[in-house]
Formats: sequence, C-alpha cells, structure tokens
Amino acid sequence: MGKSRPGWRPDRLRQQREAHGLTLEGAGEQLREVARAAGLAVPAANFQTLWQHEQGEVYPGPHYRRAYCLLYRATEPELGFRNALPDEATKLKFTASREPHNGAHVLAVERALLQLAPGSEDVDGQGMQQRILDAWKRRHTGGDPNKPTLMMVGGYAGSGKSEFSRFISQLTGWPVLDKDPITRPLVERLLVEMGSEPNDRHTDLYREKVRPLEYQCLLETAYANIDCAISTVLSAPFIAEVTDPRWMQRLINRCEARGVTVAVVWIQCDIDTMHEYISFRSAARDSWKLQNWDTYAAGIDLELRPVVPHLVVDNRLGAAISLTDQVRQVFGTVFQ
Repeated sequence: MGKSRPGWRPDRLRQQREAHGLTLEGAGEQLREVARAAGLAVPAANFQTLWQHEQGEVYPGPHYRRAYCLLYRATEPELGFRNALPDEATKLKFTASREPHNGAHVLAVERALLQLAPGSEDVDGQGMQQRILDAWKRRHTGGDPNKPTLMMVGGYAGSGKSEFSRFISQLTGWPVLDKDPITRPLVERLLVEMGSEPNDRHTDLYREKVRPLEYQCLLETAYANIDCAISTVLSAPFIAEVTDPRWMQRLINRCEARGVTVAVVWIQCDIDTMHEYISFRSAARDSWKLQNWDTYAAGIDLELRPVVPHLVVDNRLGAAISLTDQVRQVFGTVFQ
C-alpha cells in the first residue's frame, strides 16, 4: 500500500471517474489533455497508474493531483487526497464560460484573492487585494488609480512562490522577476570559478560570497522596472532579507522615493509539501537539500514571518496553488 496520508480516500477518485462516465484509459487521456492545456507537467497517466491511485497503492504526486483537480473541477479535499485546512474553500461549483467578462468573473477573482490574508496587524490586506483587482480590471477597461507596486513573494524552497507569482502576474499583467532563472547562469559560473560546485547553495562560500551578489542582481533588475514606474512581482526566498529591518527599510525608502509601494507576501507551507514539490521539480540546485533532508529541514522555521507589514498565503498541503489552478481553468478567458 502507498504511504498513509491523513484524509486520503482513494475510493473517491474511482467514484469521480465513474460519475464522469470515463474508463481508466479515457481518464488518462483527459488527464494528459488538461495538464497540457494548463501548462502543467504532463503525467504519463497510463491506466495501470490510475488504477494504483484508485486502489490506494500509490499516492498521486503533485502533478497528478493538480491534473485530477482540473479534470474533475474539484479540490484536493473533495477528491479525497487529504483533509481540508481550517477555512479552506473546498466547494468550487463554477461553470467555465466563454462569454464576455461580467460581474461573475469579478466575484470569482475576488474570492481567489482572499488567499492574501493579513500576516500582521499593521498591513492593509484589503488594500492589496483591491490593488491587484484594479490592475486586472485595467487590462480590460483601462485606467489604474494606484501607484506602481513592487510585490515581494518570499518563502522557503518548494513553498509555491513561483506558482503564486505567476498567478498574480496573469491577473494583473505585472512582470515576474524570479531569482533562479535570472541569476542561475551567473551564480553557477561564479561558484565553479571560486572552486566550488555549480549547485552549491549550502556552504559558507555561497552564503557569504555569492548569495549577496545574487540578490543584488535581482534587486537591480527590479529597480530598472521601478525607475520606469512598472509594477513588478519579485519571487525569491528572501529568508534573510525580510527578517532584516534595516534591509527592508532601505528597500521601502528607495521605492517610496520613486512613488512605488512595496507589498510583502509570505508563502506559508508545511515541511512535507515542500519536500514533495522539491522532489518533483528535480532541480540540480536542490540535490544537497534532498540528500541531507533532515539537516536541511531542521533549519526551517515554520513560524518565520517578515518583520514589516506583510500578507500571508496559506499554501499548506498545496491549498493555495490548488485554488489558483481552479481559477486558471474556470476563468481561462480572463487570462487570454
């Protein structure tokens, strides 16, 4: 039998498949199709694997779970993959529409943006939600009453930063600057020239000599947008940065001097989900983490939060990313 997971009810997959009138082969074909259309990693989805999922012999990986949710237009708790989190939206009874955008689309996006919950008492959560909604509306109606925004999306490796950043970008049209693709070639070459391994992300050499330059490159790229008053989403762990009051204040001061608002978003996640996502993406830079997981995990502080006003996205058990997948599909025409 597969690894026991709290709330896992594999029989619900079979019930959903039969309710949709699908054979195992038919469900596999449609899983591949919806995954491909959504830009996800396309699962093999052969009938043997789907049968193992339905029998509880193999717990579906993240790419399968996301594809199942899109295929059956349901959430992970509804499909029996896990128990629901407190206050998690698990009933998404929407019908995909190709009609012109109307009030229903606005309400649905507003509901998705409720993920941006205040992480500290001194942050204007509703104001940030409205800012994103206004930017989304601007793409269709023209005009934006807000100042440009620099949104910093931080969190530990595998927490869901990149996925959530892309979702915000699709809503608003704001460009995403993701640290890894922007700096990786430079970082890898620099590490090799300094006598280390290209995938070193754990030694003192990386932390003291390379990491500061990596974040400097990211910030300089962001400032190029800020100087042009372009709202931008930054995606990086920002572990040291968001916990350093002086670093954060320097960033805020520089942005405010240019009429740009800084919004800090922290992605909350659990250890098991982070491990699953890191394993799934199979990035070379994560090799040390996976090979020394207990040591790496011991350094993760699940209670860590930014020292400045911030918003929190609860992505424990992949809940937030699951909801953004639903919104992407159901309101696909919004992102065209």
